[in-house]
Amino acid sequence: MLRIAPLLLLCLLMAISFFYSHAWLLLCAGLALFLFGMQCLEEGLRQLAGGKLEALLGRSTATPGKAMLFGIGGTMLLQSSTLVSLLTIAFISTGLIQLAGGIAILFGANLGATSGIWLLAMAGQNLSLSPLALPLLVFGVLAGFNGPASKAGGRIVLGIAFIFLGIDQIKDGFASFGEGLDLTGYQADGLRGALLFTAIGMAVTVVLQSSHATLMLTLAALAGGQLELGQSLAIAIGSNVGSSVTTGFVGSLGGNRSGQRLALAHVLFNLVTGVLAFLLLGPLTWLVLALTSAFGLGDNSLIQLALFHTLFNTMGVLLFWPLQGRLARALVRWLPERPEPQVLITELVVDHREPERTRARYLSERALDSADAAAGAVALELRHLGRLSLEVICHALYLPVDQLARAQGDEALLQACPASRGLDAETLYQRHIKGVYGDLLSFMGRLEVNLDEAHQQFWLTCQVGALQLVEAVKDAKHLQKNLGHYLNQPPSPARSAYVELRRHLLALLHALYELARADLDDEAWRARLQAIDDRAADFDAAFRARLFAMVRSQELDGLQTSSLMNDLGYASRIFQSLRNVLLLSEGHETLRSLRRIPVSEDESPIVVD
Repeated sequence: MLRIAPLLLLCLLMAISFFYSHAWLLLCAGLALFLFGMQCLEEGLRQLAGGKLEALLGRSTATPGKAMLFGIGGTMLLQSSTLVSLLTIAFISTGLIQLAGGIAILFGANLGATSGIWLLAMAGQNLSLSPLALPLLVFGVLAGFNGPASKAGGRIVLGIAFIFLGIDQIKDGFASFGEGLDLTGYQADGLRGALLFTAIGMAVTVVLQSSHATLMLTLAALAGGQLELGQSLAIAIGSNVGSSVTTGFVGSLGGNRSGQRLALAHVLFNLVTGVLAFLLLGPLTWLVLALTSAFGLGDNSLIQLALFHTLFNTMGVLLFWPLQGRLARALVRWLPERPEPQVLITELVVDHREPERTRARYLSERALDSADAAAGAVALELRHLGRLSLEVICHALYLPVDQLARAQGDEALLQACPASRGLDAETLYQRHIKGVYGDLLSFMGRLEVNLDEAHQQFWLTCQVGALQLVEAVKDAKHLQKNLGHYLNQPPSPARSAYVELRRHLLALLHALYELARADLDDEAWRARLQAIDDRAADFDAAFRARLFAMVRSQELDGLQTSSLMNDLGYASRIFQSLRNVLLLSEGHETLRSLRRIPVSEDESPIVVD
């Protein structure tokens, strides 16, 4: 309720303001139509592209020139450099592209952002786009009644129609203000005025999350006489800087260093370009006036604004283009890869306070815009869940996690009684497994991109793999109960049997861990897995036989035997679940990141970049 209250108050204040100013209502309605049209355009293109965008991305980032053209084309289609930047962060965070390619895409996105401004400037203030928008609305709605591809195409058409309607509505809103809104008195010739309108451009872009929307408002105000050319040029500089604020904020929230580096590159590019354009505002204004006069457009302030926007963005690209390699290396130095922690679960004391659940690390909302970006994020998160699951299983066996990396478990640890303040597997499951698993299911359920057969199979594999990990942890919870009870007993045949069971399960976990790290061809890999399967089956048969022999010799009673038989089943299911996850990951290249799990302090952490 506390979160909704500010929004309700804002809506109430806006409703009151609409009652007192019809021009303000027209302006806000036009802006809403424009932003909604951009949203429809984005969704339609995303649904229509499906998994084809990633294939195009791979071909388009082979060279810096191609990557820049991809950024230009993507921004011209989506009409949002901020959106293209956020998508690029999602791509680079999941390993689809490298940092150098992402930087070149950002350069292209800034150049592509000028295309929409040129279209709006050339349309002028007197050209109405509403007559064209009305039939587009009809065709867009009709297309929505057919299949998914037609519906996606209809969303694109509707997006264009709403953008056209929004532009006309905004122009009408500024025209209705007349002399009531006149900012020309605030001259941008001085430093204070230029700083003021640059800050306005930046603030409006941050609020609207679109530099296109800011510049479209600026064009309308300029055409309506509410702004002077110098003021609009300062706003254009501010809008460029403001477009990087969202990218920087989203990138800083992500846990992936590659995404953070790209976000920082975008902030640096726009900030340096904006500062340079601000310092050269006078010479650039003179150049714009000279060029427009040379082509007979000296009195067209809209074209002058579009030309200025293009000039200073081109200036920024020319400045940074030779520095791409140096910039990428500098970003790696400034934001070095954080070492992967050897142990994820560090709070080992069980208490009765309500714990804060571990949540997903890699599932960003922007990754949902692309099938491959989402697949990469899920693969990384499954790796995270796999590490957590192995650690919970080790703690359920009352063993340190680093025992997994040892060929022979520490016999003293295997024979020892659990610590008096031992770990409860149920508490560990609730704290470290359930939240991540829930985030995974929620993320996979929200994917709306059309998937081809390969992506559908991958999605099913991920769901099965996550379920298998959770099932292994749940079986470990059941095993821990009797294991803890008998390990705390004096020496007895039952206690010795549980020590043997614990030793066997640890050996199987170590064997799976080593197989995951092995660099083998498919035939040798499967042969080793079969050997581990045979070893597990032989132990199960021999262990059962020994149990019944001990019953006959009266070393075990029926209750002890039933407990051991049940717990042998839990141990077998733990092994089978983890074995199945390893087998699933072997069949999908994207899931191979699940297999590299550092658990020993002697190992170098695996860097996922």
